[in-house]
Amino acid sequence: MVLMLALMLASCGGKKRIVTKKKNSKPRTERVIVRKERPAISKPSDKRTETVPPVATAPRPTGNLNITEVYIANYSEVAKNNMRQHKIPASITLAQGILESGSGRGRLAVEGNNHFGIKCHGWTGDKIYHDDDASQECFRKYPHAEQSFQDHSEFLTSRGRYADLFKLDLDDYEGWAKGLRESGYATDRKYPEKLISLIERFQLYIFDEEVLGKRKPRNKTSEIANNLTHKVMPGDTMYSLSKRYNLSVQELQKLNGMTNSNLQVGQILIVK
Repeated sequence: MVLMLALMLASCGGKKRIVTKKKNSKPRTERVIVRKERPAISKPSDKRTETVPPVATAPRPTGNLNITEVYIANYSEVAKNNMRQHKIPASITLAQGILESGSGRGRLAVEGNNHFGIKCHGWTGDKIYHDDDASQECFRKYPHAEQSFQDHSEFLTSRGRYADLFKLDLDDYEGWAKGLRESGYATDRKYPEKLISLIERFQLYIFDEEVLGKRKPRNKTSEIANNLTHKVMPGDTMYSLSKRYNLSVQELQKLNGMTNSNLQVGQILIVK
């Protein structure tokens, strides 16, 4: 009897040990499974990463493009009037002005109202000195930018070397761009390509078509000016405009590439 009881007790103890191993093994297996599943739950963070870049980049301003559009709004009518009077495509005049004056922000344009880099050469008016091919070369200085446009047209019409240009059609802006380079207007080999690129990028050829009666005048440039700019009226000052548009005078000058506070009636200022 004693021997039988001992055998029964031994067998029960063995079973308990086997059950304990099974119980211990289950929690370990469950913990391992949980650790593997946690890193896989990453969908919410992925969605946040995808939506952040559009929010950050969407409000980016167009920068120099707005400046150039305002320049076009400012001087397109001047260029069209010169086209009627001197038979030079408005698109060519505007493209040259944009390129050579930095959309009106270059020093010669800001301080001398010289938008085409025309040097003195017999000029008896006011002068401005600027480093170009040589140090402190003499450039023409005008009271108003419109006079620079007029002088540019007279410069082309009065020089015999540009005579072949006026044999071209007024809507042949490519021919005019290449002809200017061939006639010695610019030394830059890529000058024609630069003019053509500006004309096509900003659709400046539309102004030629308007003058030639091939297209009705559009209001796009005036809309641009109204949305982004202020047209200077009698009595306006940089200080009054800075208060009106919640800008400092310095910010207003920087937006318009100005080094002083001089204003002209009819001038278009960027205010946004």
